[in-house]
Amino acid sequence: MAHELNMLEILQEFNLNRNDFLCVPLAVGLINDTYLVTDTEGEQFILQKINKNVFKNAGVLMDNIGHALPFLTSDNYAQISFVPTKTGKNYLVKEDNFWRMMTYIPDSTTYNTTSNTNTAFEAGRIVGEFHRLLKKADVDLFEDTLAKFHDLEHRANEFEEALATSEVQKREIAAEAIKKAHYFLKELQGLNNEKLPVRICHNDTKLNNILFSKTTEKALCLIDLDTIMKGYFYYDFGDAIRTVVNVAPEDEQNHDLITFNNELFEAFVDGLAFNPSFLTEEEKQSLPLGAVFMPFIHGLRALTDYLNNNKYYKVAYENQNLDRCLSLFNFAEKTLRKKDFMAACIQEKLK
Repeated sequence: MAHELNMLEILQEFNLNRNDFLCVPLAVGLINDTYLVTDTEGEQFILQKINKNVFKNAGVLMDNIGHALPFLTSDNYAQISFVPTKTGKNYLVKEDNFWRMMTYIPDSTTYNTTSNTNTAFEAGRIVGEFHRLLKKADVDLFEDTLAKFHDLEHRANEFEEALATSEVQKREIAAEAIKKAHYFLKELQGLNNEKLPVRICHNDTKLNNILFSKTTEKALCLIDLDTIMKGYFYYDFGDAIRTVVNVAPEDEQNHDLITFNNELFEAFVDGLAFNPSFLTEEEKQSLPLGAVFMPFIHGLRALTDYLNNNKYYKVAYENQNLDRCLSLFNFAEKTLRKKDFMAACIQEKLK
């Protein structure tokens, strides 16, 4: 009852003109707490509590999203908008917590994994449309909500610090993962960002951050926009690939089930190519290693968090971050073996 009263107090701060709501927690996301809100008229909204331990400055986060949203609408891209508070802001600060409310797109769904080439195609198409639309946005308006989020040197330093201060037993249990981390840190030295244009990136384009229509099965838009900030296109390409072409969940412990599906990769690139061309030659050349980089960097962060006693990600059991890491590293290994295949496919399809 106390929880319900507290939620009602939160909801009444937003400009909804309703006094009665049904608020149901949604078991999605590793970072924020998310709720589906239904009012007495049957209209639905998404309410989120932003994780202040991860996002230290919710104002900057919301400003970035505010800069992006006016551009993220077209005949091929469904618009999301924020419900303002009664004071006119797009987020609420209450008892040191940050809350926001968004419109809910009905008849929509998400997928954690897929074996369907149409879903892979649609994922590629909507990621391309997202970038096409944001080409018009002013890059300089966007600030980093998570400093050095996908910065390899920064993540490597965090890993080495965690390694130096972690418990001996944890290092012993994670010995295989630690060895693989050092291997990939050497392999990825070939990624050079100097010739790549800086773009506004989503930075978290895993498959379940793409909203699909239940009716048409078309991709509607990208959701979970907290990490919209400057970056390189291979961030969004690689993060999508790691969840589109692999049918196993990211903490799968049976690594025989982890796959790199060639047909799903080709379908994703076909979807990307459906959009008018916007990538430079240097960007296209970065994509195969980018597809290795993203699962690795996520795996490295999970390993670092495991060594730091699981402070960042929500975990259901003690070693879940380690399982996540080993699964992601295994996929990164399989992706690295597909580097020539990916390069040929990209060269053929992305003109």
